[in-house]
Amino acid sequence: MLLAGCSNNLSEINSSTPGFFNHYIVFPLSYLIQHIASAFHGSYGVSIIAITLVIRLGLLPLMMRQAKSQQGTRVIMNAMKPELDALKKKYEGKNDLTDRQKMSEETMALYKKHKFNPLNIGCLPLLIQLPILSGIYTAIRLTPEISSHSFLWFKLGAPDYVLAVIVAVIYLIQAKVSQANMAPEQRKQFAIVGYISPLMMAFFSLSAPAAMPLYWTVGGSFLILQTMLFRKLYPVEHPQETASKSKKNASSDKNTTSAKRAAKPAKS
Repeated sequence: MLLAGCSNNLSEINSSTPGFFNHYIVFPLSYLIQHIASAFHGSYGVSIIAITLVIRLGLLPLMMRQAKSQQGTRVIMNAMKPELDALKKKYEGKNDLTDRQKMSEETMALYKKHKFNPLNIGCLPLLIQLPILSGIYTAIRLTPEISSHSFLWFKLGAPDYVLAVIVAVIYLIQAKVSQANMAPEQRKQFAIVGYISPLMMAFFSLSAPAAMPLYWTVGGSFLILQTMLFRKLYPVEHPQETASKSKKNASSDKNTTSAKRAAKPAKS
């Protein structure tokens, strides 16, 4: 809501553009884009790729901290799940005010027992990165030099259909990779979102200068690699997956034992 109040009908950004957000975030990023482009023989496409990667790498430690915090939260939630399910079953069908108060009290007692804070959802990293990412988006959109340059097969100032398809594919992969770390029931709930997001990004890309989908492609590709890295660094097994593995291991042990017995020679 705060960032929405910073937008206006500007067509370009420069040092005299009014507004705190424009002057201290958007213009410095626009200035940086132009100077990086000059270092790469005027290639604004390379400049957009470079500054997007630099910003994402700069935010990486913050995102790692958030991922580690979320891992701890998921571990606690997985440990509480059997007790929470039992509590829901205990009060299932009981809509009396007294019963609901008791359920709320027992739920809070369960949170206290496991030292779980439901309000600790890690919004600070998001609040820090949002102005930066919004700033780079606005800087790319309002830097007039970008629109007159070409990169690879497309013009940065005109929409490109091929790039729109690439953006849609990147965001579809990103959605699938992100949902792979969710519990099975959560994957079902967010399945439709995994298809809506790529379609929306493709629609935006078709109506935006190609510089924007180039930025989204680089940022989305980085997020895919970041998500895969975090899954390796901070793995969390969900109760259903643990139970499934236990069943498979038990079945495997049973088959191995049966095979060993069958392989023993009969006594004469």
